[in-house]
Amino acid sequence: MKIVVTAPTATAQGRCKPQRSFRHTIIHSALICLGLNTAFILTHPVFAQSSTPADAQVRSYDIAAGNLEEALNQFAAQAGVRLSFDSEDVKGKAAPALQGKFTVQAGLSQLLEGSGLDAVAEADGYAVKKSVTAGDQPPTLPSIKVSASAVRGPTDGYQATKAFSAIRTDTPLRDVPQSITVVTRDLIRDQAMQNMNDVVRYVPGVGISQGEGNRDAVIFRGNNSTGDFFIDGLRDDAQYLRDLYNIDRVEVLKGSNGMIFGRGGAGGAINRVSKEANWAPINEVVAQYGSFSHKRIAVDLGKPINDVVAFRLNGMFEHSDSYRDGVDIKRGGVNPTLTIKPSARTKIVMGGEYFFDDRTADRGIPSFGTIYAIPATATSPGVPAVVNSGRPSDAHWSTFFGDPDRSRAKIDVGALNALIEHTFENEVMFRNTTRYANYDKFYQNVYPSLAVTPSEDAAGTVPIQAYNNATDRTNVFNRSDFVFKADTWGVKHEFMTGVEYGHQVSDNFRNTGFFNNTSNTTRVPFLNPITHTPLTFRQNATDADNHGVVDTVGVYIQDQITILPQFRAVLGIRYDNFDTRFANHRTGDNLHVVDNLVSPRAGLIYKPIDMVSFYGNYSLSYVPRAGDQLASLTLSNAALQPERFRNIEFGAKWDVHPDLSLATAIFQLDRTNVIIPVPGDPSRTMLADGARTRGAELSLMGRVTPQWSVMGGYAYMDSELTATSAVTAQKGAAVPQVPRHTASMWNRYDFTPWLGLGLGVVYRSSMYATTDNAVLIPGFTRLDGAMFVRVTKMLRLQANIENLANVDYITSVNNDDNIMPGAPRIYRLTGVFNF
Repeated sequence: MKIVVTAPTATAQGRCKPQRSFRHTIIHSALICLGLNTAFILTHPVFAQSSTPADAQVRSYDIAAGNLEEALNQFAAQAGVRLSFDSEDVKGKAAPALQGKFTVQAGLSQLLEGSGLDAVAEADGYAVKKSVTAGDQPPTLPSIKVSASAVRGPTDGYQATKAFSAIRTDTPLRDVPQSITVVTRDLIRDQAMQNMNDVVRYVPGVGISQGEGNRDAVIFRGNNSTGDFFIDGLRDDAQYLRDLYNIDRVEVLKGSNGMIFGRGGAGGAINRVSKEANWAPINEVVAQYGSFSHKRIAVDLGKPINDVVAFRLNGMFEHSDSYRDGVDIKRGGVNPTLTIKPSARTKIVMGGEYFFDDRTADRGIPSFGTIYAIPATATSPGVPAVVNSGRPSDAHWSTFFGDPDRSRAKIDVGALNALIEHTFENEVMFRNTTRYANYDKFYQNVYPSLAVTPSEDAAGTVPIQAYNNATDRTNVFNRSDFVFKADTWGVKHEFMTGVEYGHQVSDNFRNTGFFNNTSNTTRVPFLNPITHTPLTFRQNATDADNHGVVDTVGVYIQDQITILPQFRAVLGIRYDNFDTRFANHRTGDNLHVVDNLVSPRAGLIYKPIDMVSFYGNYSLSYVPRAGDQLASLTLSNAALQPERFRNIEFGAKWDVHPDLSLATAIFQLDRTNVIIPVPGDPSRTMLADGARTRGAELSLMGRVTPQWSVMGGYAYMDSELTATSAVTAQKGAAVPQVPRHTASMWNRYDFTPWLGLGLGVVYRSSMYATTDNAVLIPGFTRLDGAMFVRVTKMLRLQANIENLANVDYITSVNNDDNIMPGAPRIYRLTGVFNF
């Protein structure tokens, strides 16, 4: 039966993506699978045949992978063209995702890739027909190969072709001299991701820290950060737990990033890219239910208002319990955006967001303490030798220590964002982005403060402390970029230069909890660790009562140089004037510090062929003494130079075929200008080396075949302290929360257009909780699975199971006494309805 689809009658259909599977269940199998995935790759062409040239008009498309007939229907509607095909020709065939800007012919070529069908232009539209074989093809009408790579979107399935924040120009990832992992919208959907912990779980070289149960904390190459978070390239550095309901993709950059982001970005950075209103209609509702009364609903609604204006609305609400006793989460958000294109050269995007998160502040379980050998005499030098390292206590994974009813973390976030892009007649592009955000946060926790000592067994007691903290922060950031090209004596240049201004006002107030209004510590039985002792909160001698104002002006220039077709260089430098005014209302101290930060970056790229690149990179970044959260200034450190982070990296990237990318890197990241005691005079301090991380990474992302997609990698990291900064931070000690080996691999396989399976494995070797190396956190191997079912054209069901084997493991750590057990086997059922 022949089907003719025209733009007025076509409707956007439901979503479906290629399904994937994975056959190995332990870490050795994961590493073997990674090697096999790398070696056993099938290349397949992107092709189309046409008797006339493709339509020159470029349009934006947003079509999820799935049934070919549904994809063609959506394409006709979004392209505004007449499209005809025989239902028997497309029956049972799958189509890849199509997201981004394409010509009509290029878009059809990608949808029909590997199907044995071609798109042929006709007088009134396009016809999809079976491919003409070489033997039957008239010699006067040779086939025309059309490649969509030049106009592909930034992501396709699990593969990313670009990460705009890395270099801030339209540059393929293989031409960026830096290790980058992009978590795409398809991967976010397939793994039912909702937060930063979910995002980095399969990202090599990046770890998760507990963050005291109230904030995102990520470890980039051995450096723990709560402030290196960005949204659409602008700083989003307040301490809170972010959501992904309005996020299109997440870019994880590794290594020092001072040239792009300014202060911070020491070991890496995470940039979330927001969903944006466009001219591809979308009407989607996602409902989710899971273990421990997990309940969540999200909507994504978008449509063009006319040829110039498009609108989109994302919203979410969640109310869930937890595998941890007494812990619950309530959060929600709404994010409208408006895109205006008054001309082909100008785009304006405006948006606003309100987000709230209200949850139990959960700091996990304590440890069983370390046993030390006592020195022979009281005057023996050095630190007592460890006989037995501490370990997480034997508490059940659900046990809460402290009091969940008096442990809450709440935040309200209100933000306004604006983007203006314009390309002038001389092809100079101007881009201006602005973000205003207010963060109002309060958290209070009653938590285990010390380890259960060896003499205190299961019948012993655990010390409990409490405090609360209120933070109000207002951020205003504006960034203007100019991008232009030039040729000088046969050498091609692509310049990016601009200026960024930031204004941040922060107020921070902390109280200590006193039990029975007298002591800041109480004890609870290990077997019944909930305290109901009355608490009074008031300021202690060292509690914060601060007001800070930070003004930053950054000026930068970058040049991407094509020296020869095979040799390219990326050279950039940034200067930041970082002006901090800090008032400690408790002590009366008023500090004014100005830091002048110069952050260079130099990268060299060699491309023996177009799809392969080898690179080297050098970069510097700084963290001023005010710290990640702008609250660490004191009289003793205000005059000291900022901490410095130097990254040296060598790597290779290979687009094995247009849908699959392989990347590898080796690196050394040095942290210096760390405060340490002066040898022989601990009353004074000095700056010295701090830590060094050496390592290697390997990652694989994309489609091995049209039905099989993969994402994962392996990371080796050797991270140690290079100077003694305290008795509990000795030179040579392992940097905390940095495992030597991590490996992961997620697979999804489409068995039919309506059924697919996913299976993943995550491995992490053992690591220490803090710099004292007193508590060893054991490694683990965890399995995850998923099933994807297309029920109707408008309804898709998805089931995710985490920790399939129900293993006991530790997922994250804050210190020796705040250790978070991993969840047992849990499930999530998701229904996606498109209308």
